[in-house]
Amino acid sequence: MTFTLPPLPYAYDALGQFMSKETLEFHHDKHHQAYVTNGNNALKGTEWEGKSLEEIVKGSFGKNPAVFNNAGQHYNHIHFWSWMKPNGGGTKLPGKLAKKIDEDLGGFEKFKTDFQAAGVGQFGSGWCWLQVKNGKLEISKTPNGENPLVHGATPILGCDVWEHSYYIDYRNRRPDYLKAFVENLVNWEYVESLFEKA
Repeated sequence: MTFTLPPLPYAYDALGQFMSKETLEFHHDKHHQAYVTNGNNALKGTEWEGKSLEEIVKGSFGKNPAVFNNAGQHYNHIHFWSWMKPNGGGTKLPGKLAKKIDEDLGGFEKFKTDFQAAGVGQFGSGWCWLQVKNGKLEISKTPNGENPLVHGATPILGCDVWEHSYYIDYRNRRPDYLKAFVENLVNWEYVESLFEKA
């Protein structure tokens, strides 16, 4: 498959003070576009040409860093834009998902604390995740463009903690960015749709 940059599912200024128009313009139009362009160049002539994005991510991990880094980040960002929405966040989660968070992660407040701690604790660039592994919800973190797919899990929510995702709005205050993400931006309906598929 050829990578293409998906349009944002909302206007550049739709996330208000929690993620600015300037951040989204740089992050989507420059950073994500670079993963698409570089990924397409790296794929040429490799065994992964013509494969699905998930197959490319899993297959190139540990074998071809140029393909993997760009494919991984392309996969992560496609979902990242949909993991947010205007007037997102809140504590009213879809029923099945809320029940599973209670069962596996000790309730929503504990999930929030642990998810944010994973993001704050990820040294350097990377991501924090809510994932499904062996039928259970887990929180994890990965460096750079890695994601749960390469560790036998399915990501259903991820937050980008590369500095380009928050520095314009939050400077070095990564904890404030993560708090804003969980409390005001998460599109729980999209998370639930991925949870049901997983």
